[in-house]
Amino acid sequence: MEASTISQKMPVAAARPLAAVRRYVGRWGLIVALLALPVYYGVRDLTHGYQVGLNAHGQPIVRHDLTHLGFNLVAGLSNGSIWALIAMGYTLVYGIIELINFAHGDVFMIGSFVSVGLWATFGLGLATGALGLVGGLLATLVIAMLVCGSLNVLIERVGYRPLRGAPKLAPLITAVGFSFILQNVGLLWHGGSPVGVNDLLRENDTVFRISGVIVHRADLLAFAVAIPLVFGLTWFIANTRAGRAMRATAQDPEAARLMGINVNSTISLTFMLGGMLAGAAGLVYALYETNIWYFQGFDAGLIAFTAAVMGGIGNVAGAVLGGLIIGCIQQLSDSRLGPQWTPAVVFGYLIIVMVLRPRGLLGEETREAG
Repeated sequence: MEASTISQKMPVAAARPLAAVRRYVGRWGLIVALLALPVYYGVRDLTHGYQVGLNAHGQPIVRHDLTHLGFNLVAGLSNGSIWALIAMGYTLVYGIIELINFAHGDVFMIGSFVSVGLWATFGLGLATGALGLVGGLLATLVIAMLVCGSLNVLIERVGYRPLRGAPKLAPLITAVGFSFILQNVGLLWHGGSPVGVNDLLRENDTVFRISGVIVHRADLLAFAVAIPLVFGLTWFIANTRAGRAMRATAQDPEAARLMGINVNSTISLTFMLGGMLAGAAGLVYALYETNIWYFQGFDAGLIAFTAAVMGGIGNVAGAVLGGLIIGCIQQLSDSRLGPQWTPAVVFGYLIIVMVLRPRGLLGEETREAG
């Protein structure tokens, strides 16, 4: 008996140092991996320099500072703000019913199409004054959010609610089906080619500089829309009765129902909020990129879901962090390696994060994760 007991305890004792080493390596290895790309290019800019143009004699002008890296990071954070808005919709839905809503990216696409259509309805153009432009864009933002939120609720009511008790594969395939339906709506709406839209904000105009790093209007727009929505959603979930109902439903739907919470209404509210965030992202994307395309939802949805998984699925703060990180990785890769390498770099980082921290950067917040 004593020999048997000792043989059972020894592997456990031996495993504790290995687990500690794995946690240590995972934590610091993750930090090193995330900082590797910006640190490498920052050192390279300081030592080798980067070309900013040609002088009067046709010779290259080389600078040795961190301005180029700073510009990459500012552009990456503004681009990542769009992915963060979409990723929050993914993580909200998954956190409450554990469903990957593949149609969410295409709801974002519809948000862009609705926004551009409303610009024409309100008569917004390059000659519109500043006051009219701000008022028109605010009205467009509200309407696009309401349209996309209502569309998301309709998808949940028609496609997902009847399948709530079915095997998980059934609603998953249904989500794929809704994605194709919305893509074809976009295809009928604006055709199969990218459509250019008016640069209403003159996005490349400089707003201000920080130590030589230029902040453009498009960057400021992304921050101005994303930051209030992120903090507003966080406050709503943490402090309102409906937010507490969402958290309770995410933890245990049956227990929440027994406590008097209307689970169906709570899930519909979650889809409404996710759709509204996608609608806001659609408006920002149209202004930021100055073109729209029926297939933009597939790419954006894939990137945003990657951001949600990287940050920790079901975790709103994790979705925001993942979106910002992916935005910076994309910008660095586009600028330094070339756009053809960007998908490989982004998903390479995702694999590294999943290997070192399987539950994401900030940890999952799902019923299975606890």
